[in-house]
Amino acid sequence: MAEPSQIALPLAVHARGGAQRIVVGEANAAVIEALQAPERWPFHVAILTGPPQSGKSLLARWAQGLHGADRLAVIDDAETMDETALFHRWNAVQQGGSEEGKALLIVANAEAAEGSGWRIALPDLASRIGGSLQLAIGPPDDAMAADLILAHAEARGLSLPDGAADYLVPRTERSHAAIAALVAAIDRISLERQTPATMSVWRAALEALHGPEQQRLF
Repeated sequence: MAEPSQIALPLAVHARGGAQRIVVGEANAAVIEALQAPERWPFHVAILTGPPQSGKSLLARWAQGLHGADRLAVIDDAETMDETALFHRWNAVQQGGSEEGKALLIVANAEAAEGSGWRIALPDLASRIGGSLQLAIGPPDDAMAADLILAHAEARGLSLPDGAADYLVPRTERSHAAIAALVAAIDRISLERQTPATMSVWRAALEALHGPEQQRLF
């Protein structure tokens, strides 16, 4: 099996300027490895959770394309789905699969840092979800945060000079959503000023998101 860092993961996203690549780092490498082998999943079901904008849906679409829709079914935003219907979908996979696929990837939002996540009221569903393979995307480390900044910029068609990530990473929150918001702010301010996204724009974006005191490093 190929190492996760060697996998090409191009997928389209709705953003100005083309496709966004999936950034691979310590936060999601184990998830990517597991998504390559659904035949190894307990009960042929995996539960993929992670914080907002951590690439859950992007990874799910990649995995489904890798295996084929007839082999892997995906349920996104599972926390919004009727629990009885989800329970029946789980059971269908145990009976040799269904028309939706032979294995099932269930994607749900979770905020591990806040101690909250997907709360299931139906006891039978909760026990089955608990017995399935649990895949969780964590917060990005510095190296992954730098790659995420560049990936979000690429998706927006935003040109960042060398050194941008080195400057920005220590000064912003280590979360997928915060990094996406930072790049969006840089892009917006650059467009408003009709100027390249140089350090003055980075500083303005940081101030807009975190306030004027940038001596504090996260």
